[in-house]
Amino acid sequence: MESLDEFDAVVAAHGSLAHHRVQAVDLTGRTEALLAADTTGAVFLGCPMDPQAAARVRAGGALVFPPVPGLPFDPYRGLLYSPGDLYASLDEGYEATPDARAYAWFQETRDDGDVFASMLRAVHDDSVSDALDELLVGRRVVGVMGGHAMARGTREYEGAARLGRTLARAGFTIATGGGPGAMEAANLGAYAAPYADGMLDEALLLLAKAPSFRPSVADWAAAAFEVRRRWPDGGASVGIPTWFYGHEPPTPFAAHIAKYFANAIREDGLLARSNAGVVFLPGAAGTVQEVFDSATPNYYGSRGEPRPMVLVDRAHWTEDLPAWPLLTALARGRSMETRIALVDRVEEAPEALKRLLG
Repeated sequence: MESLDEFDAVVAAHGSLAHHRVQAVDLTGRTEALLAADTTGAVFLGCPMDPQAAARVRAGGALVFPPVPGLPFDPYRGLLYSPGDLYASLDEGYEATPDARAYAWFQETRDDGDVFASMLRAVHDDSVSDALDELLVGRRVVGVMGGHAMARGTREYEGAARLGRTLARAGFTIATGGGPGAMEAANLGAYAAPYADGMLDEALLLLAKAPSFRPSVADWAAAAFEVRRRWPDGGASVGIPTWFYGHEPPTPFAAHIAKYFANAIREDGLLARSNAGVVFLPGAAGTVQEVFDSATPNYYGSRGEPRPMVLVDRAHWTEDLPAWPLLTALARGRSMETRIALVDRVEEAPEALKRLLG
């Protein structure tokens, strides 16, 4: 149970909470129900409750993991983040936001060997994974990967945004690494999908006034929130960033943000959930890593049938960073050979993906 509505429905229907899991629900107003219910085998994760109720449910056989005071994040959260969650207090400066404060906490605790801090990070990341899986049930997810250095106002950024819009209009859920650059552009495109084409043109002009998150994350994020204010009913997409790369702020254009402390879990989870394939835009080391993180399960068939991989920009992937020759060598004679494609222009990627999906 992840909401008061679910809690009330279960209590009304059964009068019992036995063997249920209650996650990040404020139960301070449900003392009477907690005192009356059977709580045998129940688990309460980060649920504020009256001390009398907490004592009663423990005595009744429940495990109670209380909220942890002083943290800039909730390790037991039941839902993914929204842009508003992570950028609250942005008007006071980026350093005041929950996103920046969580990164500061991570920097303070990551190397001190405190098992409690590492446990909190692990519990948080597992809670985020659970919420992400619940969100994506039944969806056809296309991952869009690419470099964080791609600046707003460039032809490349515009192309990535149009790609995201085309894929979203085709019924796919867009998932990115949730950061700036190519990732943000794809999320922006998905956000623009319900609007007439001219909306994206106007949004790109507004965003070009703050082309990078350097030197000011606050100015960069504020430009995105201005777009959201002007066009408040954008399409939904997913961003999956990490505090491991805390210098990269999350994009405000992803409706659902699964932010992790552990980058390895984030990377593998992003690619594993891209069940309708991945489009790789030009990028550097991180994007090259993602190409082969995606290729490995395709090679071994560890996720079933190989998933489509579309690499965009022939010169980049054959000359600048020649991942394509190695990818084709790995694929030769295997079932993944028919699931990879290299295209010259980003406009060709949707059709290539459609072809690979069959």
